[in-house]
Amino acid sequence: MDRRRVHHRTQHLFFLLLCFISFFGLGSGNGVFRVQRKYSEQSHIADLRAHDVRRHGRILSSVAAGAVDIPLGGIGVPTETGLYYAEIDIGTPSKPYHVQVDTGSDILWLNCITCKHCPKKSDIGITLSLYDLKSSSSGSLMSCDESFCSSTYGGEIPGCIHDAPCQYTVLYGDGSSTAGYFVTDLMHYNLVSGSHQTKIASASVTFGCGNQQSGDLGSSAEAVDGILGFGQSNSSMISQLASAGKVRKIFSHCLDTKNGGGIFAIGHVVEPKVKTTPLVPDMPHYNIILKSIQVGGEFLKLPTDIFETGDNKGTILDSGTTLAYLPEQAFKALMNAIFSYQPGLTFQTTQGFLCFEFSGSVDDGFPKIIFHFEDSVELPIYPHDYLFSTGIWSWQTS
Repeated sequence: MDRRRVHHRTQHLFFLLLCFISFFGLGSGNGVFRVQRKYSEQSHIADLRAHDVRRHGRILSSVAAGAVDIPLGGIGVPTETGLYYAEIDIGTPSKPYHVQVDTGSDILWLNCITCKHCPKKSDIGITLSLYDLKSSSSGSLMSCDESFCSSTYGGEIPGCIHDAPCQYTVLYGDGSSTAGYFVTDLMHYNLVSGSHQTKIASASVTFGCGNQQSGDLGSSAEAVDGILGFGQSNSSMISQLASAGKVRKIFSHCLDTKNGGGIFAIGHVVEPKVKTTPLVPDMPHYNIILKSIQVGGEFLKLPTDIFETGDNKGTILDSGTTLAYLPEQAFKALMNAIFSYQPGLTFQTTQGFLCFEFSGSVDDGFPKIIFHFEDSVELPIYPHDYLFSTGIWSWQTS
């Protein structure tokens, strides 16, 4: 007798998502920023990859005594939100703003009250705010003849007259842009002491007041109030806090990929004990040295120069990119090594990604990946980290 049975077979989507805890340099007091997710729970993997494509166009073409903890929101899992953002408080009286934490750019900028083409609402469930210099008693306009302005542009500004604003324009490779002028105001944050106690502290920071946005920066699809750049230049917020003696120039982030959120800390991390890998000097971004990739105990046979650092080459740590990306030759070798453990799988393409049906535990059926970095730092990636279920049901007759 034939019987019709239903089996719950799970379709898995192959992707590579690296979670880094990045330690770059801080002081005796720590500051913290909370992070929240940026994309809605209905986001698709294709949306996240499209974001990354735009993101790469942006970063590849764009040219202390205490510690600060910044609570983060958001979640990095592609089936959830994919990105993180922080809430910071600026001005007197202080006002909260939601900004994307971005290690791939330098300046902090907020949408200004005089902004043209700024988004009025956000599709990620936050209330947008516009910075108003006149409503803050601690705010002031940065003039073009001040040292911050001249150092940012590498010299005196042609045609600058006294009290004229110091303007900024950032053009991104995806065609979007932000433009406005620099202002200075108080930023309020949680200062963490050696006894793990926190207190509210303030510091003066100079940031961009954006009055004109174009492209995706003017869209409500992924709208936040601005971008908090953590790049290496003197104009970044971390550089300003360090030069003022508020923190040492070190930061780290710990992201919760299960429940979302996390912490972005500025300052020295005492606990937990961490291993470090050096940054490549004289690079515009945070480059590290990826030495090799190991799959199930076997090292991939790759050209020795495949991860070499150079123009548009090398391994970049970027908080604004959701997925991890490898050179094509390395990616193909990695795919072949992983799926050699399950040679009987049948694949199909969904949203541009490789999918297959598999029953059972992926951790039992697929290998662990280890990324080896300079100074013997290892980053293990388990199957449940690089494979995820799309929840497909299939019918079988027996």
